[in-house]
Amino acid sequence: MPVFPVAGSEKFANQPASREETLRAVGDSVRLHDVDHAVVDALDPLTYEVVRHRLTSITEEMGEALKRMSGSVVVTDCNDFDAAIMDEVGDVVQVGLYNTELAASLDMAANWTLRNRSRGRGINPGDMFLCNDPWVGGGLHQNDTSLFAPLFVDGELFCWTGAVAHQVDLGGASPGSWSVGATDVFWESLPTPPVKIVEAGEIREDIEDVWLRRSRVPKLVALDLRAKIGANNVAHERLRALCEKYGAGVVKAVMRRTMDDAESRLRAKLRELPDGSWTSVAHQDSARAGDRGIYKIVLKLTKDGDKLVFDFTGTDPQVDGLINCTFAGLRGGIMPVLLTMLCGDLPWAPGGIYRCIEIISEPGTINNCTFPSGIGKASVASAWATTNVATECLAGMLDTHPEHRKRLMSVCCGTWDFALLAGVDQRGGGFVTMLCDSMAGGLGARSDSDGVDTGGLACIPMGRVADVEMNEFAFPMLYLWRREEPDSGGPGRFRGGVGASSCFVPHDSPIGGVHLVVSAPGKALPLASGLSGGLPAGTQHDVLLRGTDVAAQFAAGRIPGSLTDLAGDADLLPAHHETDLGPDDVYYTHWQGGGGYGDPLLRAPAAVASDLRAHKVSQGGAEEVYGVVFGADGVVDEAATTTRRAALRRTRAGLDTEEVTA
Repeated sequence: MPVFPVAGSEKFANQPASREETLRAVGDSVRLHDVDHAVVDALDPLTYEVVRHRLTSITEEMGEALKRMSGSVVVTDCNDFDAAIMDEVGDVVQVGLYNTELAASLDMAANWTLRNRSRGRGINPGDMFLCNDPWVGGGLHQNDTSLFAPLFVDGELFCWTGAVAHQVDLGGASPGSWSVGATDVFWESLPTPPVKIVEAGEIREDIEDVWLRRSRVPKLVALDLRAKIGANNVAHERLRALCEKYGAGVVKAVMRRTMDDAESRLRAKLRELPDGSWTSVAHQDSARAGDRGIYKIVLKLTKDGDKLVFDFTGTDPQVDGLINCTFAGLRGGIMPVLLTMLCGDLPWAPGGIYRCIEIISEPGTINNCTFPSGIGKASVASAWATTNVATECLAGMLDTHPEHRKRLMSVCCGTWDFALLAGVDQRGGGFVTMLCDSMAGGLGARSDSDGVDTGGLACIPMGRVADVEMNEFAFPMLYLWRREEPDSGGPGRFRGGVGASSCFVPHDSPIGGVHLVVSAPGKALPLASGLSGGLPAGTQHDVLLRGTDVAAQFAAGRIPGSLTDLAGDADLLPAHHETDLGPDDVYYTHWQGGGGYGDPLLRAPAAVASDLRAHKVSQGGAEEVYGVVFGADGVVDEAATTTRRAALRRTRAGLDTEEVTA
């Protein structure tokens, strides 16, 4: 069914508004706290650093508060959330070290709320606004739910705080709100623009009922709501104390200086780099169940003086499916790379960093889609692919400078190998959970070192993979293994970090099995590209074995160590799939590593030998890709390796032996 325009949706097609536009929209309905430039200029360095670091610690406390109150493994064990402090118009002063992809669009949501909710019921002390509408901001898809709160000091709106986390289920056609057959947003969870769910410090029961009614696990979603309320309350308590100690004017001046500092230092860094343009194309295979299309995101990055222009002209139009993302997702795809690759030594203040960049993108494309396109997978589809092209282009730019190249990284785990389980748990209650094992993706190679094996994801600096025991305790599943996989990291002079695999069976559910939703692209083509001659990481690989003999093997005291140890019918799963797992079915998922850096034929043979001993590379991979030959004793055969590498170079150049000899 074609996506058709919906009248009235223009109100929610949010674009970042300037301070002047915001002030005009607000008028005199809310008094905003500002500070003179003279106060900013008068800040002494010691006070600035003390207060700035206190703001950083407050975002960390917000994260700890959220984790301690949430009941979701996605939050408590995997850190798929974030927190931020914003100024009075929503510009982000400090972002947490968790999922920076999520927090990158909190400014859009807070600013939209200020422009569109300041009249009527108004914006008042003790209010908090809930939002899961990615066209407004505050998250990349509907499961990313944000709660942001205005803080008033002396009757003026001083700043905003915000917490955002992935909710495991908010309705829609499929459990987990991951509707793999979706052609538009109406298959998916309902996007909710900012609504006042806490008023004068009290939860509005009517709004909460509307919010929870859509979920298959309402108690868990209610607990996460209270966790976000707690995170904002902690932040407001700490910020009030900070204002009482130093004065509201000084704290606001530090906020201004922090954003100004991030901007000026990034501009200075950019001026050290040569001007130029770099291009990249990222692909996604399959937009929905049954689709076999390939869709591209195109980026041309231009660095001119102290400015970066991200031009996405040439990106494919939005598609019937769940892989599109809104403009918030596009920004969310860019900011994590800027923070980790360019701004590791700067204040993480997106409000200042955004001043250094320009984004060119045509609405109606897959990473800037219009309503009502399907966006249920946006965070790990088009937003993630945007991260991939931004990574490749920014790394190419840094590679031109002898000092700054040390900060580059090839594309990390190029996509999310999503698997969702739902059904009845071992205690007889309903459950829905996203399996976060692929949080242990391989990091991309550096210009001078290998990528970190199963090191995580670039967009989630403090991301974690849940313990096997925790998953088995919380959900009706039993692991056969979870381990790193050889040859999964992109080959190169410096190898990309390896990915891993999980293999499990349903276990101890009263109904015998579980429901499975799979959404994992990168099977038709690799998505974690290499740099400077480095090769991409391997593709994803998911297998479902039906009717295995796993129970008999357990009874005999054996634990299968590979798929070949199991009897049964094997199905190689497509990118998007939804089915049920029976008690004798086994599910295997193998996610990506990071891209390599430099020609694999330049890798030191000793490093390849070390990888072989550590099972990071197979012997076939060592010989076929790296050109390293081993003798019968397992020691590198130097002469045979030299000959093998010379032959591989001739083959890659399209020359045979006779032509070279002649």
